[in-house]
Amino acid sequence: MTLRLKQTYLLFIASLVLISCNSNKNTTAFKLKQGDLLFQNTGTSDVANAIKDVTATSLSKNYSHVGIAMQKDDQWFVVEAYPKIGVSQTSLKTFLDRNKNKLNKSQTTVARLDSIYQPYIAKALDYGIERLNTPYDDVFLWDDTSYYCSELVYKMFSTQNLAKAAIPFLTHPMTFNDSTGHPMPSWITYYKTRNQPIPEGIEGTNPNLMASSPHITFVHDYEQE
Repeated sequence: MTLRLKQTYLLFIASLVLISCNSNKNTTAFKLKQGDLLFQNTGTSDVANAIKDVTATSLSKNYSHVGIAMQKDDQWFVVEAYPKIGVSQTSLKTFLDRNKNKLNKSQTTVARLDSIYQPYIAKALDYGIERLNTPYDDVFLWDDTSYYCSELVYKMFSTQNLAKAAIPFLTHPMTFNDSTGHPMPSWITYYKTRNQPIPEGIEGTNPNLMASSPHITFVHDYEQE
């Protein structure tokens, strides 16, 4: 084989390898699915840190927000309840751009409900859409006139006549105390400015508790893209 022929052959082989790599990359690229849960670390504000401090579990420690993915007219949105905005249909880009790390990667992780819950997603999203523009519940009370993020997601499913044991997420008595059993200073200030008592022991939920559900599987981390 001549030198020129060898070079042509090697170039051909390299091209096949490159095409194969690109093909594999395309087939493994992550794709959102209707009803995926987007868990987010919304930053290092006093409130965000306070939420994480009192809601961390052995399985999940860093989430302070959650929403549900929805595709509409070939575009992706997140149905969420967000401070100062309320229940909204937020573009995926806006959601992912909300808080990024030093490498400009979104601090957002995606989880997918088990297949048994997939039939309930359409009605869950309908529930959220019907409540667009409902105020955000900034005192975290379990009522139907306003919603905080995980409350909205929980009620998207709990209002579908599912038995409590069949709902994919848990509720539990909320706490705003530190490890000594005393209210955290950040929460004292938070509720004082709102002229509200701290709702210690009130039933509720939170993003970290939801992320610990055995009925979901984490499928993607935007921070690792």
